[in-house]
Amino acid sequence: MYTYLALGDSYTIGEQVALHENFPYQTVALLREKNIEAADPVIVAKTGWTTDELAMAIREEGIREQFSFVTLLIGVNNQYRGRAVENYREEFTSLLQQAITFANGDSQKVFVLSIPDWGVTPFAQDRDRKQVAVEIDVYNQANKEISVAHQCRYLDITDSTRKNGNNPTFLAEDGLHPSKEEYSIWAKRLAPMIETVLKSKLCDFG
Repeated sequence: MYTYLALGDSYTIGEQVALHENFPYQTVALLREKNIEAADPVIVAKTGWTTDELAMAIREEGIREQFSFVTLLIGVNNQYRGRAVENYREEFTSLLQQAITFANGDSQKVFVLSIPDWGVTPFAQDRDRKQVAVEIDVYNQANKEISVAHQCRYLDITDSTRKNGNNPTFLAEDGLHPSKEEYSIWAKRLAPMIETVLKSKLCDFG
């Protein structure tokens, strides 16, 4: 039975959608369809969390076990609060290293998702959408560079959020967070990546 740890914020917990509709649960459902026995995800995430708040929560959880794979999606609240990207780089690096530890030291079993662009949503109608996009890109450039340097897998879902961010079908009722349909897009991209890694590791073991 494969185990899964999902670290993040509102985009991981699935603000305003049912638990089984968030992207970690949808990802597990897709893996099971491929006859990959995966347990329900262990989720350490909360709406509004920044990198330092996630790090604090991880310490408070006192997680000791190892997981078959780990996802990390964090940073939108750092950007929203106007924090410096240099601070984000430092704290994200620490979180990523922690995620690798949770994956039994195997960086290829850690999957980083890019930060969605909330600036295209109805929630941001009174905001400088272009500035939000620029800042999100800077944050994502940072987390991608760090992920690649640590040989972790990286999944860009920002493009999808920009394409669908003003479409009610892909938004929760608050006009800000994704709906199950948007999370489904992420899961359909993520599940094959995880499947490939798990099968390659099985072959290596054999």
